[in-house]
Amino acid sequence: MNATLPLSPQVFAILSGLIEERTGIRYSEADRELLAERVSPRAIERGFDSLLDYYYCLRYDADAGAELALLVDSLVVNETYFFREADALRVVRDLVLAPQIEAGRRPRLWSAACSTGEEPLTQAMLLDAEGLLTRTELVASDISARALERARRGFYRGRALRALPDGVIGRWLFPEDDGVRAASRLLQAVDYRRVNLLDCAAVEALGTFDVILCRNALIYFGDERIKRVVATLSARLAPNGCLVIGVAESLLRFDTALACQEHRGVFVYRKTEP
Repeated sequence: MNATLPLSPQVFAILSGLIEERTGIRYSEADRELLAERVSPRAIERGFDSLLDYYYCLRYDADAGAELALLVDSLVVNETYFFREADALRVVRDLVLAPQIEAGRRPRLWSAACSTGEEPLTQAMLLDAEGLLTRTELVASDISARALERARRGFYRGRALRALPDGVIGRWLFPEDDGVRAASRLLQAVDYRRVNLLDCAAVEALGTFDVILCRNALIYFGDERIKRVVATLSARLAPNGCLVIGVAESLLRFDTALACQEHRGVFVYRKTEP
């Protein structure tokens, strides 16, 4: 049996539609072969020799939710690394988190779509460098259970380490085997949750935040899903809280309740008080 099962335009339409409906991840017709490559191994593992039959499994079987959760691990590209676009993390530390702490409050930061954990751990390092880590609440989430399992282990190698600045190894990351292990105080500072950003109830259950990082995740969504997710995230921001997206992303073409502001070359979307 071939590793990639055939995916006709008709089956692509209903399969990709189901995936977008449940996860927000959008595939265009140009991505049909890519979707077939990513879905086929899981379908074959489940014993299907047809992607139409696998679609019926995802749509109608009693364990469809659990199966879709496993499939997500094959769909999401966990491309991240330590200190990626770190200027934005420094800006929210200095602009939002530090002033809240100085005012006697305990700010909350949520790293949404955190993948394997490099982003929240980088933020933890930057806070720890200023003595602010124990005075900040860090929540991190992802839709992929496999990515979260890796994040909780805190072991990294290869491309995850390609942008490390001097002074990180030996202070926050420690050599182990052929990689590094994150310091236990960093791992203990991050509360990891499995959350689908389309699940409004699950997002609401997280509470409100002073900073939400949702970087390089909206690129997977179509415009309607982007507007829906941004509205959900905006509702979770405290007054004057900030939403930070990736440098290649923009919300300017959408009508949002957030004001775009520039600080030290970094754009943030701030929830201004009425």
